[in-house]
Amino acid sequence: MTDVEERRAEIATRLKAVHGRIENACVAVGRDPGEVTLIAVTKTFPASDVRLLSELGVRDVGENRDQEAAPKAAEFADLSPGLTWHFIGQLQTNKAASVVGYAGVVHSVDRLRLVRALGTAARKADRTVTCLVQVSLDQDEARGGVPEPEVVALASAVAGEEGLVLGGVMAMAPLGVPPAEAFAPLPRIAGAVRAAYPGAVIVSAGMSGDLEDAIAVGATHVRVGTALLGGRPGFVR
Repeated sequence: MTDVEERRAEIATRLKAVHGRIENACVAVGRDPGEVTLIAVTKTFPASDVRLLSELGVRDVGENRDQEAAPKAAEFADLSPGLTWHFIGQLQTNKAASVVGYAGVVHSVDRLRLVRALGTAARKADRTVTCLVQVSLDQDEARGGVPEPEVVALASAVAGEEGLVLGGVMAMAPLGVPPAEAFAPLPRIAGAVRAAYPGAVIVSAGMSGDLEDAIAVGATHVRVGTALLGGRPGFVR
């Protein structure tokens, strides 16, 4: 068996296990597993893993850093439109034009300046990009996100920006807090956004260690890296 075949078999096994976790988590709370989209987070993994994931049926790929994501997306342009790139890391406004060039969904919108930069870039590129408002569950500015009282206002800015579509909200469980406790406010926050914008149904939450807790509170998209691809090998340039 070649190295590529071994890697494919490893990813296939891990993918089956992750799908099993998603299904079990959904059954536990009476949800349809078809409601949950798996985003394979490929940051620091080689571009070859993206193609293997695609061959195994994965249609959503997430990246945290534009300098890694942009060349990967360009290399696999042949997989489009069957592959959707999700930008899930903190985003500087000066990277907005690059990210808009390949990302179908930006999960980390947390300030008005970024909304404007993404809108300007989307219009210039003649693209429409779905944006999620990143919610801060711990008020830690270093991790990005906006506090609950500011979420609907920022969502309104996204909804009103030509070239952008308001998809919903994204959140990460704070470090050192049990995920179930951390995610507890998320249904209320997501519900407030949906009440104002009924089409904003995405709730992006949950990673390898806490996807079950996220699904329990209504996550529609889970962002999984380690459980799917193994320990991270380091930044791939």
